Amino acid sequence: MGVSQEHLDALVAEVLSSPKYAAINPELVRAVGARELAVRRTLREAVKETRGRLHQVAGAFLDRAPRYDAWLATLRAAQGKPAALRGACQTIMASHASTRERLPELERFYDAIFAALPPVDSLIDLACGLNPLAAPWMGLKPGAHYAACDIYSDMCAFLGAAIPLLGLRGDAAVCDLAVGPPSWRADAALLLKTLPVLEHLRRGAGRELLRAIQAPWLVVSFPTRSLGGRNVGMAATYGGQMRQIADAEGWTYESLEFMNEVVFLVRKG
Repeated sequence: MGVSQEHLDALVAEVLSSPKYAAINPELVRAVGARELAVRRTLREAVKETRGRLHQVAGAFLDRAPRYDAWLATLRAAQGKPAALRGACQTIMASHASTRERLPELERFYDAIFAALPPVDSLIDLACGLNPLAAPWMGLKPGAHYAACDIYSDMCAFLGAAIPLLGLRGDAAVCDLAVGPPSWRADAALLLKTLPVLEHLRRGAGRELLRAIQAPWLVVSFPTRSLGGRNVGMAATYGGQMRQIADAEGWTYESLEFMNEVVFLVRKG
């Protein structure tokens, strides 16, 4: 039907009117909507397909409406009590499919990753979801800097308040990784189970993002099973793509395998 400003404004307003998508970065909605308007016959079709894309990117990972105020109260009550804080973080992370999958081996996961990295005093967590709440398992020094970003403004507001409660400095900001990463610099960057989602939005966006991240070490992971638990050869497919990118860029890497994801530790340079 073609892209006009009037149609694009109407599409963005319609998508953001849904409680499920109200907190998503409007610029991401606009970018996805513009691509859908260019290939769909009607505004109604473009709205439907835009919502479908956004569901793949983020909506599918949240089973229920987040309870940010209650979660913050729980974290504040647990502050200064390591065991209680870990328990609170685990309970909250169970509300997001990506972090929930990782809970059974959370300690093993981060022990293996950070044992293979040089000391990390600053960390970037891109398309973070609720993963910053895994910080107590990362072995970061008290006061280390943790910067996170995601497409949900309300989630970022929650994480911005939660990060200091975990004994860290830092903040969380809204971002659209299909356009590029924030202009942050750090010792290492986490990009967990995100590249396949970016490729749904725009082919080639993943490699561009990896190049643009301003960190010498990248921790990049890929799911090995679908959200429904099916093993459909994802590890081989995504692992091959990551190796191809790293080899083409001249980056060194090693891989670690876990229950539901494969992790690449990439040294840029």
